[in-house]
Amino acid sequence: MSEIRGAMLRLKQAQKSSKGAAAYSRYVNRPLGRPLAATAYAWGMIPSQVTIVSALCTLSGVALIALLAPTVWSSVLVAALLVLGYALDSADGQLARLTGTGSLAGEWLDHFFDSLKLATIHLAVLVCWFRFYDLDDLWLLVPLAFAAIANTFFFGIIAADFLRRIHRLQSPAETEEAPREAWRSGSLYSLAVIPSDYGFLCLAFALLWWQQGFVVIYTALAAINALLLLLAALRWYRSIKGLQADG
Repeated sequence: MSEIRGAMLRLKQAQKSSKGAAAYSRYVNRPLGRPLAATAYAWGMIPSQVTIVSALCTLSGVALIALLAPTVWSSVLVAALLVLGYALDSADGQLARLTGTGSLAGEWLDHFFDSLKLATIHLAVLVCWFRFYDLDDLWLLVPLAFAAIANTFFFGIIAADFLRRIHRLQSPAETEEAPREAWRSGSLYSLAVIPSDYGFLCLAFALLWWQQGFVVIYTALAAINALLLLLAALRWYRSIKGLQADG
């Protein structure tokens, strides 16, 4: 226990920037991931092992969405597995910073499973709605659209980050944060973008048993994410174009 407590104290000093993070990730998921990272450290696990455990929890939850007729208890179980998987997804990065064992291979593995879960979770909703919900077939377009939105959003984030890294390597003197981006570190922004937070979606699955309520919440999240994706795409484009102009 003393080793876990010591790791917890060190982890508090090894947190990544909160810039651009939505409220659930910032205030719930990272704190949940901290004791998991400390426990993994005490058990001698490496970050990639935590990543794989995270994927197993998440994909188990995704499978249950498609396979089980929604009840209160199955919905709570699905949400719990998804929340745990997401917390472990934070823990692997925290463990890597704590131990100084981060690697490109580990980062690739993390992004690989992130992409897999974003594709499959919405397809699982599609299967669930088709098998267990009494809905017009047109409603099945919603999870299909959400899958496209979520994967495009994820690609946009990863591609923008990748291009910025290349720019920093090519122009190491131009690494300071632009003043116009500083507002994204604030709590107000963090709350405003919470509908785009994967963790918030995880919590919504606790209502999977309630057809009318879940359909409304899930559809609203899809629509809001479509709008946020449009706004983010414009910002990413201007940001990357600005880097090219600076270079």
